[in-house]
Amino acid sequence: MTVTWDDLLSAALLGTGRRTPPVPPRPGQDGAAALLDAAALHTVRRRAGLRPAVVRERPGVAPEDPRPEPPPAARRRLALLLADRSAPGQGGGRRGAAPDLTELLPQWLAAADRHGYRAPAPLLPALLEAGRARTDLRAAALTLGGPRARWLAGLNPQWKYALRAGPDGSPPVRRSAGAPAGGGDAESAQRLWEEGLFAERVSALAALRRRDPAAGRELLAGTWAAERAEDRLMFLDGLRPELSPDDEPFLERALSDRSRNVRATAAELLTALPGSALAARMAERARSCVALERTDGAVRIVVEAPHECDKGMQRDGVSPKPPNGRGERSWWLTQVVAATPPAVWCERFGGLGPEEVVALPVADGWQPDLHAAWCRAAVRQRDAAWSRALLGPATAPPTAEGSSWKDPARLLSALEPGERAEWVADFVAVHGLSDAFRLLGVCAVPWAEPLGRAVVDALDIARDAGSYPWSFSGVMGLAERCLDPAQADRLEVLTALPEDSPEPAGAPGAAAYWSEAFQRLVGTLRLRATMWAELAG
Repeated sequence: MTVTWDDLLSAALLGTGRRTPPVPPRPGQDGAAALLDAAALHTVRRRAGLRPAVVRERPGVAPEDPRPEPPPAARRRLALLLADRSAPGQGGGRRGAAPDLTELLPQWLAAADRHGYRAPAPLLPALLEAGRARTDLRAAALTLGGPRARWLAGLNPQWKYALRAGPDGSPPVRRSAGAPAGGGDAESAQRLWEEGLFAERVSALAALRRRDPAAGRELLAGTWAAERAEDRLMFLDGLRPELSPDDEPFLERALSDRSRNVRATAAELLTALPGSALAARMAERARSCVALERTDGAVRIVVEAPHECDKGMQRDGVSPKPPNGRGERSWWLTQVVAATPPAVWCERFGGLGPEEVVALPVADGWQPDLHAAWCRAAVRQRDAAWSRALLGPATAPPTAEGSSWKDPARLLSALEPGERAEWVADFVAVHGLSDAFRLLGVCAVPWAEPLGRAVVDALDIARDAGSYPWSFSGVMGLAERCLDPAQADRLEVLTALPEDSPEPAGAPGAAAYWSEAFQRLVGTLRLRATMWAELAG
Protein backbone atom coordinates (compact mmCIF):
# COMPACT_ATOMS: atom_id res chain seq x y z
CA MET A 1 0.00 0.00 0.00
CA THR A 2 1.30 3.45 -0.93
CA VAL A 3 1.50 5.80 2.03
CA THR A 4 0.48 9.37 1.20
CA TRP A 5 1.34 12.61 2.95
CA ASP A 6 -2.29 12.93 4.09
CA ASP A 7 -2.05 9.51 5.78
CA LEU A 8 0.99 10.61 7.73
CA LEU A 9 -0.60 13.95 8.62
CA SER A 10 -3.78 12.31 9.94
CA ALA A 11 -1.80 9.92 12.12
CA ALA A 12 0.30 12.79 13.48
CA LEU A 13 -2.73 14.93 14.30
CA LEU A 14 -4.57 12.11 16.08
CA GLY A 15 -1.45 10.73 17.78
CA THR A 16 0.10 7.30 17.49
CA GLY A 17 -1.75 6.27 20.66
CA ARG A 18 -5.09 6.64 18.87
CA ARG A 19 -4.13 5.65 15.33
CA THR A 20 -1.59 3.08 14.26
CA PRO A 21 1.05 4.73 12.05
CA PRO A 22 0.65 3.78 8.36
CA VAL A 23 4.34 2.71 8.23
CA PRO A 24 5.70 -0.28 10.16
CA PRO A 25 8.49 0.51 12.65
CA ARG A 26 11.92 -0.98 12.33
CA PRO A 27 13.07 -3.45 14.98
CA GLY A 28 13.56 -1.58 18.25
CA GLN A 29 11.77 1.54 16.98
CA ASP A 30 8.47 2.81 18.37
CA GLY A 31 5.54 3.99 16.27
CA ALA A 32 6.13 7.71 16.83
CA ALA A 33 9.74 7.52 15.63
CA ALA A 34 8.68 5.52 12.57
CA LEU A 35 6.05 8.13 11.76
CA LEU A 36 8.59 10.98 12.02
CA ASP A 37 11.10 9.11 9.84
CA ALA A 38 8.46 8.56 7.17
CA ALA A 39 7.41 12.21 7.34
CA ALA A 40 11.02 13.34 6.89
CA LEU A 41 11.40 11.07 3.87
CA HIS A 42 8.19 12.34 2.30
CA THR A 43 9.26 15.94 2.92
CA VAL A 44 12.52 15.44 1.00
CA ARG A 45 10.64 13.67 -1.79
CA ARG A 46 8.06 16.46 -2.09
CA ARG A 47 10.70 19.17 -2.19
CA ALA A 48 12.75 17.30 -4.75
CA GLY A 49 9.69 16.89 -6.97
CA LEU A 50 8.56 20.52 -6.73
CA ARG A 51 8.11 22.07 -10.14
CA PRO A 52 9.23 25.63 -10.82
CA ALA A 53 6.44 28.15 -10.38
CA VAL A 54 4.99 29.84 -13.45
CA VAL A 55 6.53 33.25 -13.96
CA ARG A 56 3.87 35.89 -13.45
CA GLU A 57 3.75 39.46 -14.56
CA ARG A 58 5.19 41.86 -12.02
CA PRO A 59 2.37 43.67 -10.19
CA GLY A 60 1.82 47.34 -10.87
CA VAL A 61 3.21 50.01 -8.61
CA ALA A 62 1.26 50.56 -5.40
CA PRO A 63 -0.90 53.69 -5.57
CA GLU A 64 0.05 56.77 -3.59
CA ASP A 65 -1.72 57.62 -0.34
CA PRO A 66 -1.22 61.31 0.48
CA ARG A 67 -2.34 60.98 4.10
CA PRO A 68 0.39 61.20 6.77
CA GLU A 69 1.51 58.26 8.86
CA PRO A 70 0.83 58.29 12.62
CA PRO A 71 3.61 59.53 14.93
CA PRO A 72 6.29 56.94 15.82
CA ALA A 73 4.82 56.13 19.26
CA ALA A 74 1.38 55.55 17.72
CA ARG A 75 2.92 53.30 15.05
CA ARG A 76 4.53 51.17 17.75
CA ARG A 77 1.22 51.04 19.60
CA LEU A 78 -0.58 49.79 16.48
CA ALA A 79 2.03 47.06 16.05
CA LEU A 80 1.41 45.89 19.61
CA LEU A 81 -2.36 45.89 19.14
CA LEU A 82 -2.11 43.95 15.89
CA ALA A 83 0.08 41.32 17.51
CA ASP A 84 -3.06 39.87 19.16
CA ARG A 85 -5.61 39.13 16.44
CA SER A 86 -8.03 37.04 18.51
CA ALA A 87 -11.66 38.07 18.69
CA PRO A 88 -12.90 39.95 21.77
CA GLY A 89 -14.54 38.00 24.53
CA GLN A 90 -12.73 34.72 23.84
CA GLY A 91 -11.13 32.66 26.51
CA GLY A 92 -13.92 32.86 29.10
CA GLY A 93 -13.32 32.67 32.82
CA ARG A 94 -11.60 35.34 34.78
CA ARG A 95 -10.19 38.13 32.65
CA GLY A 96 -7.48 39.35 35.00
CA ALA A 97 -6.47 42.94 35.63
CA ALA A 98 -4.73 43.62 32.30
CA PRO A 99 -6.55 45.72 29.64
CA ASP A 100 -8.15 43.81 26.78
CA LEU A 101 -6.13 44.81 23.72
CA THR A 102 -8.66 43.27 21.34
CA GLU A 103 -11.22 45.83 22.55
CA LEU A 104 -8.74 48.69 22.18
CA LEU A 105 -7.80 47.95 18.57
CA PRO A 106 -11.11 49.17 17.04
CA GLN A 107 -10.91 52.31 19.18
CA TRP A 108 -7.38 52.99 17.97
CA LEU A 109 -8.45 52.53 14.34
CA ALA A 110 -11.41 54.90 14.75
CA ALA A 111 -9.24 57.55 16.42
CA ALA A 112 -6.57 57.27 13.72
CA ASP A 113 -9.25 57.81 11.08
CA ARG A 114 -10.42 60.97 12.87
CA HIS A 115 -6.84 62.26 12.68
CA GLY A 116 -6.69 61.46 8.96
CA TYR A 117 -3.77 59.03 9.20
CA ARG A 118 -2.87 56.17 6.87
CA ALA A 119 -1.52 52.81 7.94
CA PRO A 120 2.29 52.46 8.00
CA ALA A 121 3.33 50.34 5.01
CA PRO A 122 5.14 47.65 7.08
CA LEU A 123 1.96 47.04 9.09
CA LEU A 124 -0.39 46.62 6.12
CA PRO A 125 -0.08 42.79 6.05
CA ALA A 126 -0.89 42.53 9.77
CA LEU A 127 -3.77 44.99 9.36
CA LEU A 128 -5.28 43.00 6.50
CA GLU A 129 -4.82 39.78 8.44
CA ALA A 130 -6.60 41.32 11.43
CA GLY A 131 -9.51 42.24 9.15
CA ARG A 132 -9.59 38.69 7.78
CA ALA A 133 -9.78 37.25 11.31
CA ARG A 134 -12.33 39.75 12.65
CA THR A 135 -15.16 41.00 10.47
CA ASP A 136 -15.92 43.81 12.96
CA LEU A 137 -12.55 45.39 12.11
CA ARG A 138 -12.80 45.30 8.33
CA ALA A 139 -14.35 48.67 7.60
CA ALA A 140 -11.97 50.54 9.92
CA ALA A 141 -8.95 48.53 8.76
CA LEU A 142 -9.66 49.27 5.11
CA THR A 143 -10.22 52.95 5.88
CA LEU A 144 -6.82 53.15 7.53
CA GLY A 145 -5.17 50.97 4.90
CA GLY A 146 -6.53 53.02 2.01
CA PRO A 147 -5.67 52.27 -1.63
CA ARG A 148 -2.41 50.54 -0.73
CA ALA A 149 -4.23 47.97 1.39
CA ARG A 150 -6.55 47.15 -1.52
CA TRP A 151 -3.58 46.96 -3.87
CA LEU A 152 -1.83 44.53 -1.53
CA ALA A 153 -5.02 42.49 -1.05
CA GLY A 154 -5.10 41.89 -4.79
CA LEU A 155 -1.88 39.88 -4.44
CA ASN A 156 -3.12 37.52 -1.73
CA PRO A 157 -6.33 35.48 -2.16
CA GLN A 158 -6.76 35.27 1.63
CA TRP A 159 -7.43 39.02 1.73
CA LYS A 160 -10.03 39.02 -1.04
CA TYR A 161 -12.58 40.51 1.38
CA ALA A 162 -10.82 43.85 0.85
CA LEU A 163 -11.67 43.71 -2.87
CA ARG A 164 -15.38 43.21 -2.21
CA ALA A 165 -15.87 46.50 -0.36
CA GLY A 166 -14.20 49.86 -0.43
CA PRO A 167 -12.64 51.49 2.63
CA ASP A 168 -15.85 53.33 3.49
CA GLY A 169 -18.27 50.65 2.34
CA SER A 170 -18.17 51.96 -1.23
CA PRO A 171 -18.17 49.52 -4.14
CA PRO A 172 -14.84 48.03 -5.12
CA VAL A 173 -13.18 49.07 -8.35
CA ARG A 174 -12.94 46.17 -10.77
CA ARG A 175 -9.72 46.02 -12.69
CA SER A 176 -9.39 45.15 -16.32
CA ALA A 177 -6.73 42.64 -17.33
CA GLY A 178 -3.27 44.06 -16.84
CA ALA A 179 -4.47 47.20 -15.06
CA PRO A 180 -2.83 48.04 -11.75
CA ALA A 181 -4.82 47.53 -8.58
CA GLY A 182 -6.51 50.68 -7.38
CA GLY A 183 -7.32 51.90 -10.92
CA GLY A 184 -10.74 51.94 -12.58
CA ASP A 185 -13.30 54.03 -14.41
CA ALA A 186 -16.72 55.55 -13.86
CA GLU A 187 -18.53 52.58 -15.41
CA SER A 188 -17.24 50.13 -12.79
CA ALA A 189 -20.04 50.93 -10.30
CA GLN A 190 -22.76 50.28 -12.89
CA ARG A 191 -21.02 47.10 -13.99
CA LEU A 192 -20.75 45.98 -10.38
CA TRP A 193 -24.49 46.56 -9.84
CA GLU A 194 -25.29 44.44 -12.88
CA GLU A 195 -22.71 41.67 -12.40
CA GLY A 196 -21.53 41.72 -8.76
CA LEU A 197 -22.28 39.43 -5.88
CA PHE A 198 -25.18 40.35 -3.61
CA ALA A 199 -22.97 41.86 -0.88
CA GLU A 200 -21.12 43.89 -3.50
CA ARG A 201 -24.40 45.21 -4.88
CA VAL A 202 -25.63 46.20 -1.41
CA SER A 203 -22.38 48.12 -0.85
CA ALA A 204 -22.65 49.74 -4.27
CA LEU A 205 -26.20 50.95 -3.62
CA ALA A 206 -25.33 52.28 -0.15
CA ALA A 207 -22.31 54.19 -1.46
CA LEU A 208 -24.24 55.70 -4.35
CA ARG A 209 -27.07 56.73 -2.04
CA ARG A 210 -24.57 58.56 0.17
CA ARG A 211 -23.19 60.47 -2.81
CA ASP A 212 -26.40 60.96 -4.79
CA PRO A 213 -29.63 59.66 -3.21
CA ALA A 214 -31.66 60.15 -6.39
CA ALA A 215 -29.15 58.26 -8.53
CA GLY A 216 -29.13 55.39 -6.04
CA ARG A 217 -32.90 55.18 -6.09
CA GLU A 218 -32.98 55.19 -9.89
CA LEU A 219 -30.31 52.48 -10.00
CA LEU A 220 -32.52 50.26 -7.84
CA ALA A 221 -35.68 51.14 -9.77
CA GLY A 222 -34.03 50.08 -13.04
CA THR A 223 -33.71 46.43 -11.95
CA TRP A 224 -36.47 46.29 -9.33
CA ALA A 225 -38.86 44.07 -11.28
CA ALA A 226 -36.15 41.48 -11.96
CA GLU A 227 -34.84 41.19 -8.39
CA ARG A 228 -35.70 38.31 -6.07
CA ALA A 229 -38.09 39.10 -3.21
CA GLU A 230 -35.44 38.64 -0.51
CA ASP A 231 -33.06 40.90 -2.45
CA ARG A 232 -35.74 43.56 -2.95
CA LEU A 233 -36.28 43.56 0.81
CA MET A 234 -32.59 44.17 1.58
CA PHE A 235 -32.20 46.80 -1.13
CA LEU A 236 -35.32 48.60 0.06
CA ASP A 237 -34.02 48.68 3.62
CA GLY A 238 -30.83 50.23 2.25
CA LEU A 239 -32.81 53.38 1.38
CA ARG A 240 -33.40 54.10 5.09
CA PRO A 241 -30.28 56.18 5.96
CA GLU A 242 -30.84 58.87 3.30
CA LEU A 243 -34.65 58.63 3.23
CA SER A 244 -36.38 61.78 1.98
CA PRO A 245 -39.76 62.83 0.55
CA ASP A 246 -38.29 62.34 -2.94
CA ASP A 247 -38.40 58.59 -2.29
CA GLU A 248 -42.14 58.56 -1.66
CA PRO A 249 -43.33 57.73 -5.23
CA PHE A 250 -40.99 54.73 -5.43
CA LEU A 251 -42.06 53.51 -1.98
CA GLU A 252 -45.74 53.95 -2.85
CA ARG A 253 -45.24 51.64 -5.83
CA ALA A 254 -43.50 49.14 -3.54
CA LEU A 255 -46.71 48.95 -1.46
CA SER A 256 -48.12 46.82 -4.29
CA ASP A 257 -45.17 44.43 -4.31
CA ARG A 258 -45.79 40.68 -4.48
CA SER A 259 -43.86 40.09 -1.23
CA ARG A 260 -45.60 40.82 2.07
CA ASN A 261 -42.26 41.65 3.74
CA VAL A 262 -41.38 44.12 1.03
CA ARG A 263 -44.78 45.80 1.39
CA ALA A 264 -44.34 46.02 5.17
CA THR A 265 -40.89 47.57 4.85
CA ALA A 266 -42.09 50.09 2.28
CA ALA A 267 -44.95 51.06 4.59
CA GLU A 268 -42.57 51.45 7.54
CA LEU A 269 -40.32 53.76 5.53
CA LEU A 270 -43.28 55.83 4.40
CA THR A 271 -44.49 56.28 7.97
CA ALA A 272 -41.10 57.80 8.78
CA LEU A 273 -42.03 60.62 6.37
CA PRO A 274 -44.61 62.73 8.27
CA GLY A 275 -45.90 64.37 5.10
CA SER A 276 -46.40 61.17 3.10
CA ALA A 277 -49.76 60.15 1.70
CA LEU A 278 -49.60 56.92 3.69
CA ALA A 279 -49.11 58.85 6.95
CA ALA A 280 -52.18 60.94 6.06
CA ARG A 281 -54.24 57.80 5.39
CA MET A 282 -53.15 56.27 8.68
CA ALA A 283 -53.92 59.51 10.54
CA GLU A 284 -57.45 59.50 9.12
CA ARG A 285 -57.97 55.92 10.34
CA ALA A 286 -56.47 56.74 13.75
CA ARG A 287 -58.76 59.74 14.23
CA SER A 288 -61.78 57.49 13.76
CA CYS A 289 -60.50 55.15 16.48
CA VAL A 290 -59.28 57.55 19.20
CA ALA A 291 -61.19 60.51 20.57
CA LEU A 292 -61.45 62.79 23.60
CA GLU A 293 -64.51 62.41 25.82
CA ARG A 294 -65.69 65.02 28.34
CA THR A 295 -68.21 63.80 30.92
CA ASP A 296 -69.24 65.75 34.04
CA GLY A 297 -66.10 67.84 33.86
CA ALA A 298 -63.82 64.79 33.54
CA VAL A 299 -61.70 64.35 30.43
CA ARG A 300 -60.48 61.00 29.16
CA ILE A 301 -59.43 59.29 25.95
CA VAL A 302 -61.82 56.71 24.50
CA VAL A 303 -60.82 54.07 21.98
CA GLU A 304 -62.86 52.20 19.39
CA ALA A 305 -60.43 49.77 17.74
CA PRO A 306 -60.93 48.79 14.07
CA HIS A 307 -63.50 46.04 13.49
CA GLU A 308 -61.78 44.72 10.36
CA CYS A 309 -58.50 44.92 8.51
CA ASP A 310 -59.60 45.80 4.99
CA LYS A 311 -57.51 45.59 1.84
CA GLY A 312 -56.57 49.25 2.03
CA MET A 313 -55.14 48.79 5.50
CA GLN A 314 -53.24 45.70 4.41
CA ARG A 315 -51.77 47.55 1.43
CA ASP A 316 -50.59 50.27 3.82
CA GLY A 317 -48.66 47.74 5.87
CA VAL A 318 -51.16 46.62 8.53
CA SER A 319 -50.66 42.92 9.18
CA PRO A 320 -54.07 41.22 9.55
CA LYS A 321 -52.91 38.25 11.66
CA PRO A 322 -51.90 39.08 15.24
CA PRO A 323 -49.18 37.26 17.19
CA ASN A 324 -50.20 34.47 19.53
CA GLY A 325 -52.00 35.78 22.60
CA ARG A 326 -52.86 39.13 21.03
CA GLY A 327 -56.38 40.20 20.06
CA GLU A 328 -57.04 41.19 16.46
CA ARG A 329 -58.55 44.60 17.13
CA SER A 330 -55.80 45.55 19.57
CA TRP A 331 -53.19 44.46 17.01
CA TRP A 332 -54.75 46.49 14.22
CA LEU A 333 -55.14 49.57 16.44
CA THR A 334 -51.49 49.66 17.53
CA GLN A 335 -50.27 49.34 13.94
CA VAL A 336 -52.49 52.19 12.75
CA VAL A 337 -51.56 54.53 15.62
CA ALA A 338 -47.83 53.66 15.34
CA ALA A 339 -47.93 54.77 11.69
CA THR A 340 -49.64 58.08 12.54
CA PRO A 341 -47.49 61.21 13.05
CA PRO A 342 -47.60 62.04 16.80
CA ALA A 343 -48.33 65.70 16.08
CA VAL A 344 -51.80 64.61 14.92
CA TRP A 345 -52.85 64.03 18.53
CA CYS A 346 -52.02 67.52 19.75
CA GLU A 347 -54.33 68.86 17.05
CA ARG A 348 -56.93 66.15 17.66
CA PHE A 349 -57.11 66.95 21.38
CA GLY A 350 -57.57 70.69 21.06
CA GLY A 351 -53.98 71.90 21.09
CA LEU A 352 -52.77 70.01 24.16
CA GLY A 353 -49.02 69.44 24.42
CA PRO A 354 -47.44 65.96 24.33
CA GLU A 355 -47.04 65.81 28.15
CA GLU A 356 -50.70 66.76 28.62
CA VAL A 357 -51.88 64.17 26.09
CA VAL A 358 -49.80 61.39 27.67
CA ALA A 359 -51.13 62.28 31.12
CA LEU A 360 -54.78 61.88 30.08
CA PRO A 361 -56.55 58.76 31.41
CA VAL A 362 -57.53 56.16 28.82
CA ALA A 363 -60.84 54.35 29.18
CA ASP A 364 -61.49 50.60 29.20
CA GLY A 365 -57.87 49.47 29.69
CA TRP A 366 -56.59 50.66 26.32
CA GLN A 367 -53.70 52.68 27.78
CA PRO A 368 -50.91 50.06 27.31
CA ASP A 369 -51.81 49.52 23.64
CA LEU A 370 -52.23 53.22 22.89
CA HIS A 371 -49.06 54.32 24.67
CA ALA A 372 -47.00 51.51 23.14
CA ALA A 373 -48.14 52.66 19.68
CA TRP A 374 -47.29 56.27 20.52
CA CYS A 375 -43.80 55.11 21.55
CA ARG A 376 -43.21 53.44 18.20
CA ALA A 377 -44.51 56.47 16.35
CA ALA A 378 -42.28 58.86 18.31
CA VAL A 379 -39.17 56.76 17.68
CA ARG A 380 -39.99 56.17 14.03
CA GLN A 381 -40.42 59.89 13.35
CA ARG A 382 -37.61 60.97 15.70
CA ASP A 383 -40.04 63.20 17.59
CA ALA A 384 -38.08 64.43 20.63
CA ALA A 385 -41.02 66.17 22.30
CA TRP A 386 -43.19 63.06 22.29
CA SER A 387 -40.29 60.80 23.25
CA ARG A 388 -39.57 63.07 26.21
CA ALA A 389 -43.22 63.03 27.29
CA LEU A 390 -43.50 59.24 27.04
CA LEU A 391 -40.24 58.70 28.89
CA GLY A 392 -41.35 60.67 31.89
CA PRO A 393 -38.96 61.52 34.72
CA ALA A 394 -35.90 59.33 35.18
CA THR A 395 -36.73 59.05 38.88
CA ALA A 396 -39.92 57.07 38.19
CA PRO A 397 -39.63 53.33 39.01
CA PRO A 398 -38.64 51.37 35.87
CA THR A 399 -41.26 48.71 36.59
CA ALA A 400 -44.06 51.00 37.70
CA GLU A 401 -47.59 49.65 37.40
CA GLY A 402 -49.07 50.30 33.99
CA SER A 403 -45.73 51.09 32.31
CA SER A 404 -45.02 47.72 30.72
CA TRP A 405 -45.49 49.38 27.31
CA LYS A 406 -42.51 51.69 27.83
CA ASP A 407 -39.20 51.07 26.03
CA PRO A 408 -36.86 53.76 27.43
CA ALA A 409 -33.84 52.75 25.34
CA ARG A 410 -35.70 53.30 22.07
CA LEU A 411 -37.30 56.52 23.25
CA LEU A 412 -33.91 57.86 24.35
CA SER A 413 -32.53 57.32 20.85
CA ALA A 414 -34.82 60.14 19.61
CA LEU A 415 -33.30 62.69 22.02
CA GLU A 416 -30.17 64.77 21.56
CA PRO A 417 -27.00 63.12 22.97
CA GLY A 418 -26.63 65.61 25.83
CA GLU A 419 -30.21 65.24 27.02
CA ARG A 420 -29.94 61.47 26.63
CA ALA A 421 -26.86 61.33 28.88
CA GLU A 422 -28.47 63.53 31.54
CA TRP A 423 -31.62 61.36 31.66
CA VAL A 424 -29.60 58.12 31.98
CA ALA A 425 -27.34 59.72 34.62
CA ASP A 426 -30.41 60.61 36.71
CA PHE A 427 -31.79 57.09 36.20
CA VAL A 428 -28.53 55.44 37.34
CA ALA A 429 -28.25 57.77 40.34
CA VAL A 430 -31.72 56.73 41.56
CA HIS A 431 -32.07 53.11 40.41
CA GLY A 432 -28.50 51.86 40.11
CA LEU A 433 -27.14 49.78 37.25
CA SER A 434 -29.32 46.67 37.32
CA ASP A 435 -31.74 48.02 34.68
CA ALA A 436 -29.36 50.44 32.98
CA PHE A 437 -27.38 48.30 30.53
CA ARG A 438 -29.54 48.97 27.46
CA LEU A 439 -29.86 52.63 28.39
CA LEU A 440 -26.08 53.04 28.59
CA GLY A 441 -25.71 51.39 25.20
CA VAL A 442 -27.61 54.17 23.41
CA CYS A 443 -25.55 57.01 24.92
CA ALA A 444 -22.88 58.83 22.91
CA VAL A 445 -19.24 57.87 23.45
CA PRO A 446 -17.35 58.99 25.45
CA TRP A 447 -19.99 59.33 28.12
CA ALA A 448 -20.63 62.92 29.14
CA GLU A 449 -19.44 63.94 32.60
CA PRO A 450 -22.80 63.62 34.45
CA LEU A 451 -23.25 60.08 33.13
CA GLY A 452 -19.67 58.96 33.71
CA ARG A 453 -19.75 60.23 37.27
CA ALA A 454 -23.09 58.50 37.92
CA VAL A 455 -21.79 55.15 36.62
CA VAL A 456 -18.63 55.34 38.76
CA ASP A 457 -20.67 56.20 41.86
CA ALA A 458 -23.11 53.35 41.17
CA LEU A 459 -20.27 50.84 40.79
CA ASP A 460 -18.80 52.04 44.07
CA ILE A 461 -22.17 51.60 45.80
CA ALA A 462 -22.60 48.11 44.30
CA ARG A 463 -19.17 47.09 45.56
CA ASP A 464 -19.81 48.41 49.07
CA ALA A 465 -23.19 46.66 49.15
CA GLY A 466 -21.48 43.29 48.61
CA SER A 467 -23.07 42.69 45.20
CA TYR A 468 -21.58 40.04 42.96
CA PRO A 469 -19.18 41.78 40.54
CA TRP A 470 -19.88 39.39 37.69
CA SER A 471 -23.47 40.64 37.69
CA PHE A 472 -22.07 43.96 36.42
CA SER A 473 -19.62 42.54 33.88
CA GLY A 474 -21.60 43.99 30.96
CA VAL A 475 -21.58 47.46 32.49
CA MET A 476 -17.87 47.18 33.29
CA GLY A 477 -17.18 46.24 29.68
CA LEU A 478 -19.13 49.27 28.48
CA ALA A 479 -17.28 51.47 30.96
CA GLU A 480 -13.92 50.34 29.61
CA ARG A 481 -14.96 51.51 26.14
CA CYS A 482 -17.13 54.51 26.96
CA LEU A 483 -15.92 56.22 30.14
CA ASP A 484 -13.88 59.37 29.75
CA PRO A 485 -10.25 58.47 30.58
CA ALA A 486 -10.24 61.43 32.99
CA GLN A 487 -12.31 59.25 35.36
CA ALA A 488 -9.29 56.97 36.00
CA ASP A 489 -8.04 58.96 38.98
CA ARG A 490 -11.45 58.78 40.69
CA LEU A 491 -11.51 55.03 40.18
CA GLU A 492 -7.99 54.47 41.53
CA VAL A 493 -9.19 54.36 45.16
CA LEU A 494 -11.60 51.53 44.28
CA THR A 495 -8.83 49.16 43.21
CA ALA A 496 -7.70 48.46 46.77
CA LEU A 497 -9.14 45.58 48.78
CA PRO A 498 -11.19 46.78 51.76
CA GLU A 499 -9.41 46.03 55.02
CA ASP A 500 -12.55 44.58 56.59
CA SER A 501 -13.14 42.10 53.72
CA PRO A 502 -11.20 38.90 54.54
CA GLU A 503 -11.02 36.52 51.60
CA PRO A 504 -11.49 32.76 52.06
CA ALA A 505 -8.37 30.69 51.68
CA GLY A 506 -7.84 29.05 48.30
CA ALA A 507 -10.39 31.06 46.32
CA PRO A 508 -10.86 34.81 45.78
CA GLY A 509 -14.14 36.28 46.93
CA ALA A 510 -16.28 39.13 45.65
CA ALA A 511 -13.96 41.82 47.03
CA ALA A 512 -10.99 40.43 45.11
CA TYR A 513 -13.00 40.27 41.92
CA TRP A 514 -14.15 43.86 42.39
CA SER A 515 -10.55 44.97 42.96
CA GLU A 516 -9.41 43.13 39.86
CA ALA A 517 -12.24 44.57 37.75
CA PHE A 518 -11.47 48.12 38.88
CA GLN A 519 -7.75 47.60 38.21
CA ARG A 520 -8.60 46.49 34.67
CA LEU A 521 -10.94 49.45 34.21
CA VAL A 522 -8.33 51.96 35.46
CA GLY A 523 -5.61 50.37 33.36
CA THR A 524 -7.80 50.44 30.25
CA LEU A 525 -8.76 54.08 30.74
CA ARG A 526 -5.14 55.14 31.22
CA LEU A 527 -4.04 53.14 28.21
CA ARG A 528 -6.77 54.82 26.14
CA ALA A 529 -5.52 58.22 27.32
CA THR A 530 -1.97 57.25 26.33
CA MET A 531 -3.20 56.10 22.91
CA TRP A 532 -4.97 59.41 22.25
CA ALA A 533 -1.85 61.34 23.30
CA GLU A 534 0.33 59.23 21.01
CA LEU A 535 -2.01 59.79 18.07
CA ALA A 536 -2.02 63.53 18.76
CA GLY A 537 1.77 63.51 18.57
